[in-house]
Amino acid sequence: MNFFRRLLGLLLLALTGAAAAPTRPNILWLTSEDHGPHVGCYGDAFATTPTFDRLARMGLRYRRVWSGAPVCAPARTTLISGVYPAATGSEHMRSLVPYPRGQRMYPQFLRDAGYHCSNNAKTDYNLAEPGRVWDESSPRAHWRTRAPGQPFFAVFNSTKSHESQIRTRPHLFAHDPAGVRVPAYHPDTPEVRRDWAQYHDQVTAADADAARVLAELEADGLLEDTIIFHYADHGSGMPRNKRWAYNAGLQVPLVVVIPEKFRHLRPPEYQAGGVSDRLVGFVDFAPTLLNLLGMKPPAWMQGRAFLGPDLPPAAKFLHGYRARMDERIDLTRSVTDGRHVYIRNFMPHRPQGQYLDYMFQTPTTRVWRRLFDEGKLNAAQAAFWQPKPPEELYDLENDPDEVRNLADSPAHRSVLKTLREELRRHAHEIRDVSFLPEGEMHRRRAGGSPYDMAREPGRYPFERVFATAERASSLKPEATSKLLAALADADAAVRWWAAQGFLMRGPAAVRPVQAELRRALEDASPDVRIAVAEALAAHGDEPERLRALAVLVPLADAGRNDVFTAVAALNALDLLEDKARPVAAGIQVLPADGPTPHARYQTYVPRLVESLLRRF
Repeated sequence: MNFFRRLLGLLLLALTGAAAAPTRPNILWLTSEDHGPHVGCYGDAFATTPTFDRLARMGLRYRRVWSGAPVCAPARTTLISGVYPAATGSEHMRSLVPYPRGQRMYPQFLRDAGYHCSNNAKTDYNLAEPGRVWDESSPRAHWRTRAPGQPFFAVFNSTKSHESQIRTRPHLFAHDPAGVRVPAYHPDTPEVRRDWAQYHDQVTAADADAARVLAELEADGLLEDTIIFHYADHGSGMPRNKRWAYNAGLQVPLVVVIPEKFRHLRPPEYQAGGVSDRLVGFVDFAPTLLNLLGMKPPAWMQGRAFLGPDLPPAAKFLHGYRARMDERIDLTRSVTDGRHVYIRNFMPHRPQGQYLDYMFQTPTTRVWRRLFDEGKLNAAQAAFWQPKPPEELYDLENDPDEVRNLADSPAHRSVLKTLREELRRHAHEIRDVSFLPEGEMHRRRAGGSPYDMAREPGRYPFERVFATAERASSLKPEATSKLLAALADADAAVRWWAAQGFLMRGPAAVRPVQAELRRALEDASPDVRIAVAEALAAHGDEPERLRALAVLVPLADAGRNDVFTAVAALNALDLLEDKARPVAAGIQVLPADGPTPHARYQTYVPRLVESLLRRF
């Protein structure tokens, strides 16, 4: 079927002839990694970004764009699919799940329409590719390999601004560390200033990569035939930006240039040097591409086109996601109306700054943590290393660094209620599968895709699971009776959230129900057993702690359990810190690896085991 679609597209191209080619725009995506709107045209006077600024003068700059996920793999998965990763089960960092039945990646639609699709060169999707996606995907991929007269879609991605590049030493600074603006959540130290200055240097280097591609486009005489997008894949690589579902981790710069001959594809607000206040998310990019080519986006795409003819109404809200980040487990959802950001932390007991090996390679992270341990941080700086509030609300207009939480402000109750209800509505609409433990999601999908599983009757009682997750993470003491009843629910995910609720509330909630939790140590679900064991080991009396630890250590054995079970149990042991010392001997002999369903999961168990061995 795909072969015949592509053949038809090529026949139509041949019949219309080269003379008709200008009626079909080429499309060029210039992308860069790990940087937010720290560019000149967004008002950053410290930045040096002549290419971004030139394109902004030529075209339209979007003021409020969210990547959806604050880290590369799920962000790129959103782009390539046009579906929220929280709906497909693909938001966990560097994971891999089957593609939903009947859905395709956007280049497959473009190739069927006769476009040459090239990607230079990053993919990094958390969804398994449903057949051939690109005509060429490699460091050599280029529009110049297309057939004569064939329109192209080309992606050129720069890695120069990636997180790893802001800590590479030695470094010759182009931007003076003395001139950087240190955000309110970071301590103002020489290490932090150097990292922020080097970050700006690397954004300049990525900007230069885009300039080289543009020069090739102009040399080929294609500038007036090509729609150009220039954007980044999520917020900066600095800690509390990348990986966190704040505006700082999600907002990206986006400039679009549409040549005069394609003015009919411009949105109403388009003008050279103009600014759009339309809310745009990465989930909108795939339907936008199809709309630009006159193709109706399929109903399963969850975004809205923002370019091309017959545009749908603009979204009123944008949504953000955070789940497992490499080896560390968490669950956060965020939503913005463009001015306010609402964050719902479903695991408030886990601090933002859980130890993450890759993040701690950045000097800023290490000095920030050291100053916290020494008690030398103010409240805004220390919050990163402490348990999270269940709800956060920020006013970006008056607090761009998102450090003044307005969730308890009487003056903001209406905004809080609106955004909270929108977050709930959206989770229900997409049937957010990340409210299942990752291992349970894979067991429950039974060889199919999480997306399809969540839509089959009886397989995912989302409403019951989500309600328990909200109740558990609210931290309200009066919820404990309902959580205790939920420990006996027929669904394992409901029981898991009930156990998490006791863990989150501490000794005052755990001690009175130790007998009930002890019985749950024999639950059929390994995820429930782990959550219950962590609650008892953290907050139970001494006999219960020892009993719970004896359950956790065997579950942390990656040679005897699947990688998801081992990762969950190892996280629990690591967060217990010295309370896990009675089983130090068992921890010391845990295997550092085991079988995994894909190579994308292979580094997580070794990092967690290494973290535990450093302590014991």
